[in-house]
Amino acid sequence: MFPKLDPLLHSELRLAVMSILASVDNAEFSYIKKQTGATSGNLSVQLDKLSAAGYISVEKGFKGKVPCTTCKITPAGLTAFENYVNSLKEYLI
Repeated sequence: MFPKLDPLLHSELRLAVMSILASVDNAEFSYIKKQTGATSGNLSVQLDKLSAAGYISVEKGFKGKVPCTTCKITPAGLTAFENYVNSLKEYLI
């Protein structure tokens, strides 16, 4: 029997965001947007979903006078991401 895949991470954009955040300390919204090719609106919605699940933390602030949103994966998010990747491997083997 195959393991269940986390439906929250089984979205292309949310999985991409988690992949990015798993490999860095934190990332700004503009960087994630550029790397994923997502629209600002869609990315915002997906970040809200990941944040509500406790998978990422989102900090809003300013760089000078320009708004800046920074995202960071949480320990729970890293565990969920690692579990998802390990489950996917079972499908491939």
